[in-house]
Order: sequence, then C-alpha cells, then structure tokens
Amino acid sequence: MSQRKLKNKKIRVVAIGSALATGGAIVALLPSANAADEKTPDQIMRMCERSEVLNGKRQSVSDFNGSFADGHESDNCDFVETNFETFDGPTEKASIDFPNCEPNATEPAKVSVTWSATAAQGQGRYTVTKQGAGGGLFGLLSGSWQSHRGTLDMTVKSATAGDTEEREVPVGKVLHMEFTPKMQRMTGEWRVRLDAREATTTTNATPEKNFVAPEVIEGPVVLPGAAGAPGVVDGTSKAVLEDC
Repeated sequence: MSQRKLKNKKIRVVAIGSALATGGAIVALLPSANAADEKTPDQIMRMCERSEVLNGKRQSVSDFNGSFADGHESDNCDFVETNFETFDGPTEKASIDFPNCEPNATEPAKVSVTWSATAAQGQGRYTVTKQGAGGGLFGLLSGSWQSHRGTLDMTVKSATAGDTEEREVPVGKVLHMEFTPKMQRMTGEWRVRLDAREATTTTNATPEKNFVAPEVIEGPVVLPGAAGAPGVVDGTSKAVLEDC
C-alpha cells in the first residue's frame, strides 16, 4: 500500500515538472504585452506627426504628406511644456579686425565697424521636429515660444543680429566686435494617445494606450523686426581690444 502511494506520488511529481517545463518554454516564446507596446522616441514622434488631432487641431493625411491608404497612426498628440529658461549662448567673433598698428601712428583711429552674427532658429531632440518646407512639428511650437520673452518663428532656419558702429582704436591695438546671443530652452513632452477600441465581429477590444517622448528645444531670443522686417536676435555686443 505504501509502495503504491510512493509510486503515485512520483508520477505526479514527474507530471508537474513536465508541465512546468512546457509552460516555461511557452512563456519564453511569447513576448509580454508591455514589451509589445513599447515604442522608441522616433516611433512615438512619427505617431505624433501622423495623429488625427495634433495640438488640438484636426488634420488630414495630406497634412503630413500621406495618402488615404496610410491613415492616421494615433488619435491625439499634444506638446506639454514643463520648463522654460533663458541663458547666454556662446560668444562669437562678429566682425573683421580693425588694427591701428602702423609704426608712425600717434592717435586713435576712428573706424566704422559693421558686424553681424547668425543663430540657428531651433534645434530639437528628434529628427522629425526639425524644420522642413512647412516647418514640421516645429511650426506648431512657435506659439509656445511667443508666450515667453521675444518671438521665435521656427519655420525659419536662422535669424541674425548686426549693426554698424563708430569706434576708436587706440594706438598699438586691434579691435573686433563680439556678440553673445540670448538663448532660450523649452523642455516638455510629446504625449501621444491611442483611444480604447470596443470589440467588433472581426477585432478584439483594445485598451487606451499612451506614449511619451521627452523633448528639449533650444533657440535664440528673437525680437520683432521693425515695420514687418524679419526678427533680430537679442543679445549683447562688445568691442574687444587686443595688442598688435
């Protein structure tokens, strides 16, 4: 009797071990639902660009150069700002040299200095947000920039600053102009949503899905131009003197 019980127990143990091994093999072959739902930032940005409603505006497939067969890849995408800051950009030389280095020079030289500096209008983390013919997703962010100091038209690739100034160059010195642009940085998130779907005769029900791509965008502070002229980069110019 005891021998039969032991034999039965052994069989049950073997059966359970076999089931676990089989189940383990099945689990290893099937990806998790979470893994299947994961998206790279570039994939999320494509879904955003091709969403049915982008930053509150309903769009057709032609808005992202798609065809009717393409359809939309998400239901909604919004950019949500989380932080904004201004800071000094890199200082650069903005003019040629104006020397007063003649051996017989005895007085300061009066010169008319024309200087110019160019700053890129915007740089984002994702390729799809960079400027294209229509501004890409950058064009949608111009309004967000304008709620802060200055303006930034992100459909334009660059903006400039410049002036002509009368300066004096002391004897034995070389003068040039430098320019330090005022920069701005906006941090936020592109939030993409796929709405929940009810089951149909041919498809299963799907829950709502949300995807987030963090974004950091930088560009210069641009002041409005006079009488409709293009905006100019805000910043600080200064004359720099060096020995001959």
